[in-house]
Amino acid sequence: MMFELAERLNRLEKIIDSQNLKSINSDQIFIMNGINWQVYEGLLDSLQDSSEFRVKYLAETLEIMFPSRRHEAEKKRIALLLETYFMEMDIDFYPLGSTTFRKQSVARGIEPDECYCINSEKSIPDIAIEVVITSGGINSLEIYQGLEVPEVWFWQNSQFSLYSLQEDGYDQILRSQFLPELDIERLAIYVLSSAKPKDLLREFSQILKDKS
Repeated sequence: MMFELAERLNRLEKIIDSQNLKSINSDQIFIMNGINWQVYEGLLDSLQDSSEFRVKYLAETLEIMFPSRRHEAEKKRIALLLETYFMEMDIDFYPLGSTTFRKQSVARGIEPDECYCINSEKSIPDIAIEVVITSGGINSLEIYQGLEVPEVWFWQNSQFSLYSLQEDGYDQILRSQFLPELDIERLAIYVLSSAKPKDLLREFSQILKDKS
């Protein structure tokens, strides 16, 4: 089963390369059902040195995503802006990037686009960020709930949607419980800016300095 999955993945990668799909503004998402935990972990082991894919797992359903250039550019811009905010506001943070988080007991696994622990390092991030360019695929919130991630941000349709974990699932919130002073709407404006990254970060940093 693991060999067949690896072969299929290789074929998908060749198709994407041959059709130059990596340069377009939509992600390529592939769903496979009936994948057990051992095969999922074997796939992660085989892909550990690759940054070409994002892998999600939920109860024997496997999602493999080939992120687009737009996806990677927007996730990086969000990370740069947030890390500038942390520095200017003197907030201790621990960036974990796209670390794989998984738990066999609930059959869930995911690689956030970006994630952070706030104030101290923890085994599970306080904030996970998902950039959604192409809709469809596995329900990420269902995975994050099983992993008990306290807060999840989605960047989709040029805006942020924030969710806070409660006893019965996630509730949508307007401001981060970890970063209550952060203006989410202003952050979105900067993510959408066409300015050069260094100019964008310089301006964002200055606004934060003026505010404080």
